[in-house]
Amino acid sequence: MKEIDLKLEGDCRTTAMGIMPHRDADQALELALSLDIPFWPQLPKVSFLEDMYAQVSEHFPGIILDMDRRVVSFSIDKFYEDFEEYMPHWEEEEFFRLSPEYSVVFHRFLEQDLSQYKYIRGQSIGPVSYGLKILDENNKPMIYYEEVRQIVFDFVAKKLKAQLGEMQEAHPGAFVWVDEPGLEMIFMAISGYTSERAKEDYLSFLEYFPGPRGVHLCGNPDWSFLLQMELDVLSLDVLAQGHIFSRYSEEVRAFLDRGGIISWGITPTLSEEFEQENVQSMIDMLEGLWESLDRQGIPREQILKQAWLAPARCCLVNQDGEETVTKSFRLLQEVADHFKGIL
Repeated sequence: MKEIDLKLEGDCRTTAMGIMPHRDADQALELALSLDIPFWPQLPKVSFLEDMYAQVSEHFPGIILDMDRRVVSFSIDKFYEDFEEYMPHWEEEEFFRLSPEYSVVFHRFLEQDLSQYKYIRGQSIGPVSYGLKILDENNKPMIYYEEVRQIVFDFVAKKLKAQLGEMQEAHPGAFVWVDEPGLEMIFMAISGYTSERAKEDYLSFLEYFPGPRGVHLCGNPDWSFLLQMELDVLSLDVLAQGHIFSRYSEEVRAFLDRGGIISWGITPTLSEEFEQENVQSMIDMLEGLWESLDRQGIPREQILKQAWLAPARCCLVNQDGEETVTKSFRLLQEVADHFKGIL
């Protein structure tokens, strides 16, 4: 893989999270390519192997995929059995690549003419979420196993590196980020994996994260945890969490002063929410958040210059299938056009 020295620019470019509700891969790909920063779609309604937890599990030791029940689980006994077969491939980048079986769109995305785009993006579930979500037969998350936890972090880093290597062959502006919904859990008392342990693990993980380092999550963690990491991109759902996120003004200021990009997830993808919003309400919401940060000493111009805009979150539950998500992407373009016009 090429060494990356990619400087990301904001300027209210549009992008989106990878998971999409489409059953038609062509339609999903067309919609992803309609954004300023396109991505390859993950389509769990096409195949269970496209589920973000199943997708990253290809070749991970100890994993059990129940295709009928659509469940990913873990066995520590199987982990030790598989590990002997796994280790000889540790230095083989090809071993960690995403196979066509596990993504119907990834390779087709890379076959497109991507020359018109400044950047293209890939994604994977992050190590904390992966390790917390996958349980053994006793409902114990695999990240709780000391001997497994480091393998989880190293494995995801190698998957990212392999994915990015293939993407770089198609486009010099390729980068990847991780989805980390599980980061919200580590700040809860019920979690046996503490935020202190996670911070130590994540700092180590970021050293091996290839290219610009990005994290996306839709939940509400302790935002200072992420804002103080050496990240290049932080993507979040400001439609739901913006009023909380904007309170972390000191951390946001430091993050932006380091050159970080914030991807402001704003347009709703849930049908009930979408019906209540329009272009002006989305503009007003962002303006309100940015004016609040401006009053706390972060220039609005800086926020705009280091902003991307995105749908608020992924959504697979709408009764209308992909219709609302498609509308959200269209609304996003209108909101972005407004702010691009005043840059």
